[in-house]
Amino acid sequence: MSGTLRAGRPAGPSDPADRVAGPTPWPHVSVPPPADAGRTPRERLRRAVARHGPVLATYGVLKLVGLSVFMYLLDSAGDFREKHPRFGGGAHPWDVLGSWDGWWYQQIALHGYDPALEPVPGATGMITLEGNSAAFFPLYPTLMRVVQEITGLGPYGAGMAVSVVSSFIAALGIHAVTSRLGGHRAGLAAVGLWAVWPGSGAEWAVYSESLYTALAVWACHAVMARRWLTAGLLTFFAGLARPTAVTLVAALAVAGLVAVCRRREGIRRPLLAVAVAPLGTLGYLGWVGWRMGDWNGYSRLQDGAWGHTFDYGRHSLDVLTSVPVGHFDYLFAMPFEDVIGVGVVLLVPVLTVLLVRLRPPAVLVVYTVLSYLMVMGTQQYFGNVSRYLLPLFPLLVPLALAMRRLRLPSLFTVLGTAALASGSYAGYVLFELGVP
Repeated sequence: MSGTLRAGRPAGPSDPADRVAGPTPWPHVSVPPPADAGRTPRERLRRAVARHGPVLATYGVLKLVGLSVFMYLLDSAGDFREKHPRFGGGAHPWDVLGSWDGWWYQQIALHGYDPALEPVPGATGMITLEGNSAAFFPLYPTLMRVVQEITGLGPYGAGMAVSVVSSFIAALGIHAVTSRLGGHRAGLAAVGLWAVWPGSGAEWAVYSESLYTALAVWACHAVMARRWLTAGLLTFFAGLARPTAVTLVAALAVAGLVAVCRRREGIRRPLLAVAVAPLGTLGYLGWVGWRMGDWNGYSRLQDGAWGHTFDYGRHSLDVLTSVPVGHFDYLFAMPFEDVIGVGVVLLVPVLTVLLVRLRPPAVLVVYTVLSYLMVMGTQQYFGNVSRYLLPLFPLLVPLALAMRRLRLPSLFTVLGTAALASGSYAGYVLFELGVP
C-alpha cells in the first residue's frame, strides 16, 4: 500500500498523503533552507527533541522490551553458564551478546590484525585454514578501540556502546527516508519494524550490523537529497564496515546515472561520489591481499576458514527445498534458525514487489535487490540470513505505509507484541540455539 505524494515535497505528518493510497512516481524534491535558521540554541534543542524524541523513544522502548525478554529466557535456561565465553558463555546472560563474531571483534580491538593463510594441521575437507581476524572489516573494531581509549571501557562495553549508538542513528535515518515517502507516522512504523525484525538481536550486540545500517540508510538519504559527496563518503565508510557495501556502491552509481540522464544533475558531483564510494572496500581487500601475499587472499580466507563462498545460490536452494519437508541434512544445518531464515527469505520477494510498486528512488530498489541476491548467492550459515538482511531497511517501507493507517494505540500494541516475541525469535534463537 502506498501514499500519493504531492509534487515538489515529501508528505508531512499531517499531510493528506497519509490518507490517500495509490502508487506514484517519486518527485524531484528541492532541499529547503534549514528550519532552525535564526533560532537560539535553546529553541533549536527544543525543536530537535520534539522532532527526534518520538523516533528515539519508539525504537529504544521496543528494543528494551525485546532485550529484557531475551535476558530472562537466557537466565531461565541457564545454559549460557556452561559454554566457553568465546562461543556464548560467561558469568552473566548478557555476555552472550559478545560471543561468536563479537569475540573476534574484541580481539581485533585489543590486538589488531595479523592476516595470514595458515592451514589447520591435519585438517581435511572444506575447512582447511585457521579462522583469521582479517575476515572482519576494520571500521567497527577501530571505533571500539577509540571508545575504549576515551571512556576506559573494556572491549565488550566499547563494542556495545558503538552498536547501541549506531542503532539509534540508523533508526533516525530509517525514519527520515520513510517519512519522505509516507509521512511521520509511516516513519515511526518503519523504525518500530526494524526494532523487531527477525535479525534485530544483533542490533544491540558486539556486531557491526547497526553501524553498517546507519551508514547505508544515511547514504541513501543523501542520494535522495542530492548530496552526492556526502553519499559517496558515507558509502566509502560503509565499505570499511562490511563487504556487502559493494551493493551500496552499485546503487549509488545507478542513482547518479538516472539523475544525469534525467538532467536533474550535472555529471561532476555524481561521478566524484561514485569514484570515492568503493575505495573503502577496495582499500581493505587490497591491504589484506598484500599482507597475505595473495591478492585473492580474502576470498580464500572466507572459503577455507569460514565456509563462505559465492556459489550462485546452490546452498540456499538446498536449504529452501529441504526445510519445508523437514530435512536438515545440508551443510551448517540449525533447525530453529533455519526455519526462521526460510520464512524471512520467502518474505523478501513479496516486500520487494510491494516496494517497487511504490516507485521509490532507484537507489532504494537497487540497494535492496542486489543486497538480497548477494546474500542468497553465498554459501554460509543459512540461519544467519535474518541478520544479513537486517540492513535492507527499504523492505520496511511498504509495511510501514500500510501500518500508518492504524491509530497510535493500535500501532504500538502491534509493535509491542512483536517486541515481546522478538526476545525469543530474534534473541534466544539467534544467539543461543544457533550461530549468529
